[in-house]
Amino acid sequence: MKSRIVMSMLAGATLLASTLLGATPASAQQADTPTEFGSDWHDPVTAAPPVTAPSTKACRVTLAEAQFRDFTPYRGTYTPPGTCGDRWSKVVLRLDGKVKGRQYDRLGHLSVGGVEIFRTSTPQPSPDGIEWSVEKDVTRYTDTLRRPGDVEMLIGNVVDETYTGIIDVKVTLTFYAGRPAHAADTPDRILPLANGTITTPRNSERIVAEVYATGSGGGCEEYWYLTVPESAPYSCQAADGPNREVQIRVDGQLAGIAAPFPHVWTGGWSNPFLWYVIPGPRAFDVRPIEYDLTPFAGILNDGRPHDIQVSVAGLPEGRPGWSAPVNVLVWQDENSARVTGALTAHRDRGLDNSSTYTPGSRHRVDTGSAHRLTVARYVDTSHGRVTTTVRRSLAHTSVHQWTDGETTDALDATWRDTESVTADGRGPARTTHTHRTYTMDGTTTLGADDRLRTVLTLGDQATSENTRDGRRSAWSRLDDTYRGDATWTVNVPRDQRHAVGTSTERYRLHGSHVPGGCYDRSLATAQGTLTEDRRRC
Repeated sequence: MKSRIVMSMLAGATLLASTLLGATPASAQQADTPTEFGSDWHDPVTAAPPVTAPSTKACRVTLAEAQFRDFTPYRGTYTPPGTCGDRWSKVVLRLDGKVKGRQYDRLGHLSVGGVEIFRTSTPQPSPDGIEWSVEKDVTRYTDTLRRPGDVEMLIGNVVDETYTGIIDVKVTLTFYAGRPAHAADTPDRILPLANGTITTPRNSERIVAEVYATGSGGGCEEYWYLTVPESAPYSCQAADGPNREVQIRVDGQLAGIAAPFPHVWTGGWSNPFLWYVIPGPRAFDVRPIEYDLTPFAGILNDGRPHDIQVSVAGLPEGRPGWSAPVNVLVWQDENSARVTGALTAHRDRGLDNSSTYTPGSRHRVDTGSAHRLTVARYVDTSHGRVTTTVRRSLAHTSVHQWTDGETTDALDATWRDTESVTADGRGPARTTHTHRTYTMDGTTTLGADDRLRTVLTLGDQATSENTRDGRRSAWSRLDDTYRGDATWTVNVPRDQRHAVGTSTERYRLHGSHVPGGCYDRSLATAQGTLTEDRRRC
């Protein structure tokens, strides 16, 4: 969170993606906890589960190996492995990184053949140096990875006399031979947007867009959830307040809505000591928003290019800070040369957004927003007519309070994103229900002694259920909660900050596709030392 006093210290904050490895086992936890942060601390770790690996033959390919000192991208070429065939049960991307000295968190992305497959940000280093590893299941990009292609990776960085951290990374792909366990989840084609347009195969029967939408860059849109109406005396303003909504349009028609995830990067809320060991949810796993565009298949399948546009509702005109690259995933009807269809319903209830400022010794902004969209269509396939209905509803509430000078700054916010997708044809009707809830509750206080304290809780919850003719066929439930409390002295040299801080994360995942049906892991830290690593399942 930005107080004006410390805003200049946050100018370089940005972003990171995937699931982090490298947890210290309980037997290796340190018994002695330091009284304050020193010049080194435990390497970054999250409680999220590692990517499971099949027991089949494995082949490894290096995608990128580079040191990032500036904004020069790494460019190379990718060649598929020659000894694992062209069908893989799983493909796992792994980033290994290291950095030492002083550096902000930095945004990173990696693409193959123009398709972005990985988005990430970096942890902030200790003077003595840290190492970290990130893994991501990239099996869904099999179509792209079957062909040679250009590789581009960038972690934009600044290295000078003050910010000395050079980001050293290596990225590999490991291919496991065999057929994927859930082959239907892997698209036949993946198409990057070319100048904002897409031409889909004429026999596309399912179309999904994925959008890596992130607010970042060190300006107000990195903290979009804190912006206030222009009538309020606060350092970050937006005419419509803090509500943001990521929208996608096909040929100008609204095709999907989504709540952006409120990422907090590893310099966030004016307090890097919250994040040195345990990052916030998804800070090391920037997942794309998905939109089911199947209702537009009948329009898109005419063999002509069509406009696909992504915009952020609530973003002030001309303000930078959002990135939203798009991939289009296509499943084809192999027994049809052309899949035709028509849009049968398009009901947009419109975005209802209210942000009200109340002046006082503690200034206050109350925000509430809601939006519902329903889109339906049928397509005529080789296996009959299939009608797909997509319903999505968004809701956001927040209370933002602060004092003059922003020496106390507090936010309590909740975002809800609920979606159902129903496919009804000759066989049983299939429906996927997904409910996502994101929460943020925190306060930053700057005292007269320049001691800055942040107390913060972040939540990432989701439930998902697949049904066939109303009977549950698959399900999952996620609850990822982070809590942190850290204090340090601002405006002094690093060795005089006398920083202290504790953090915890508990990641609970249950479901039909979870090995054993349950994953439950807790981490705890104090002054940069990992004090607990507990598994309950």
